[in-house]
Amino acid sequence: MGKLYPLLIILFLVCWNCEEQNITPTDEQDIISTTVTLWERVYLIETTDTLYLNMNGLTGPIPPEIGNLTNLIYLNLSGNQFTGSIPPQIGKLSNLTDLNLGGNQLTVIPSEIGYLTNLIYLNLGGNQLTGSIPPEIGNLTNLNLLFLSYNQLTGSIPPEIGNLTNLTYLGLNDNQLTGEIPPEIGGMTNLTGLYLRSNQLTRNIPPEIGNLTNLNRLILYDNQLTGSIPQEIGSLINLTYLNLRDNHLTGLIPSEIGNLINLTGLFLYNNHLIGEIPPEIGNMNNLTHLYLDNNQLTGSIPIEMGNLSNLNWFYLNNNQFNGEIPSEIGNLTNLNELWLNTNQLSGQIPESICDLDIVFGGMNDWGYEFFNIKENQLCPPYPSCVEDYVGNQDISNCP
Repeated sequence: MGKLYPLLIILFLVCWNCEEQNITPTDEQDIISTTVTLWERVYLIETTDTLYLNMNGLTGPIPPEIGNLTNLIYLNLSGNQFTGSIPPQIGKLSNLTDLNLGGNQLTVIPSEIGYLTNLIYLNLGGNQLTGSIPPEIGNLTNLNLLFLSYNQLTGSIPPEIGNLTNLTYLGLNDNQLTGEIPPEIGGMTNLTGLYLRSNQLTRNIPPEIGNLTNLNRLILYDNQLTGSIPQEIGSLINLTYLNLRDNHLTGLIPSEIGNLINLTGLFLYNNHLIGEIPPEIGNMNNLTHLYLDNNQLTGSIPIEMGNLSNLNWFYLNNNQFNGEIPSEIGNLTNLNELWLNTNQLSGQIPESICDLDIVFGGMNDWGYEFFNIKENQLCPPYPSCVEDYVGNQDISNCP
């Protein structure tokens, strides 16, 4: 019976084809009794080009005999409980354009996957894949979408990945990848989504990333990236979402970031950025989320911030900003949350701050949860709308 197990799996794969071939086993014994007949006639399924067995509760390894189905174009085994390595025989399915093995418990990517040079869509996400990404994946030059997210992959991102010049989506997030972002990634000029978050990537963001001018979303957060934000990031004029939070980035916020006029979300918090906020950030009037908190930023809040009339969430807390809160902040009438606490802001709070409706859940709700200016050096008298919420202020230098 043990030797029949892979065969019985293949029989399950062909079972949907049994009826039209007048093979209708009704129970386990019938299946076993027709095993030889079905195996002799397995060529019948070899003529099909589509096999969808997703979300069927299938278990055990994917049988190596699947490599016999050489006419397959679409293979979807996702959302099951397959275990073990992806069989290297899968490399025989040279006609495949769509391969979805996501959401299983598979453990190893075979190098033979590089033989599937007609692949357009490859999803291996949400498994338990370990080891390195095989460099042979760079042979899949027709790929449009590559999902390897939510695994336990280690090692570096192979530079051969830069060969995938037709790729529009690259998801390597939520693994344990190390090393640098390879500069070859700059050759993937059709990318619209680049997801490398939640790994252990180090070193600088390569300036070649500025070649990816079709990018909509650049997600690099929760790594160990160092160095400055490259000025070339200002070339990504189609970006709508940029998230570099929770890294070890240093240096200035480049003024070129103001070129990203389509950006709706900018997340740079929990880094080691220094210097002033470039006034060019005021050009980004589509921003709804601006998070610069928990850095070492200095200088005054630029008056150009008042141009960001679509801003909903504005976080500058836990920096070293000084000077007065600009009156232009009263232009940000769509704000839901404003956090300026734990800086060195001084002078008086402008009356224009009362033009803001800090709205959450459809209710005006001024309070620490949504509005926080405590732990600064702001001087009384305070506008009536905020006098109950100023918290601790160092007024030793106030007149």
